[in-house]
Amino acid sequence: MNIILLGPPGAGKGTQAKVLQEHYHVGQIATGDMLRAEVKAGTKLGMAAKSIMEAGALVPDDLIIDMLAHRLSKPDCRHGFILDGFPRTVPQAEALDAMLAEQKQDLRAVILLKVDEDVLIERIAGRFSCAQCGAGYHETFQPTAKAGVCDKCGSTEFVHRPDDNPVTVKQRFTAYNQQTAPIVPYYQARNIYYEVDGMADLDDVSNAIEAVLRKVGVPAQVAEDAG
Repeated sequence: MNIILLGPPGAGKGTQAKVLQEHYHVGQIATGDMLRAEVKAGTKLGMAAKSIMEAGALVPDDLIIDMLAHRLSKPDCRHGFILDGFPRTVPQAEALDAMLAEQKQDLRAVILLKVDEDVLIERIAGRFSCAQCGAGYHETFQPTAKAGVCDKCGSTEFVHRPDDNPVTVKQRFTAYNQQTAPIVPYYQARNIYYEVDGMADLDDVSNAIEAVLRKVGVPAQVAEDAG
């Protein structure tokens, strides 16, 4: 099962990817996490990326693709993978296709989580988390049971991501729409593009994604290898 989840910031790609990862026993690959892991591990690819980032430049597509190729060799990807938010541009999509072809793999589905951007801006701008245990909350949709106290660890210290504010979130949406919208027709032309309602309840979104996977012939569940 090789799939891509698309959607703007806060659409729920990461959440749905984790659900699919547990259900199908496939690798979840968020390129930002992958990049940080390579840098932390001090791999050749990670050191190359680190030097580029320290110079204030963007990590080039070919280096990201090389990291992806390396990541796909890991045991958790033996049944397939879920790409969370990558590719973001048509050149990245083309490079990904070329790399997968070299590995004799292909994509089964590209699934867009369709969302209402105004609602998402409100969701993202209200997020905060416990500074001690990392538990996530929202000022409107998921406040702590007791004001100012973490439900899980009892801490009274919380943090807001500096970029979780309406102005910055709108800028991220604009960048997403400018860069990523063109890849939709790219995948539509290959007949592997699908859309689901990302504003539905979490379970309903998961069910809609699984319906797409059934449609493209992915088994209902991949059994985890013994041992």
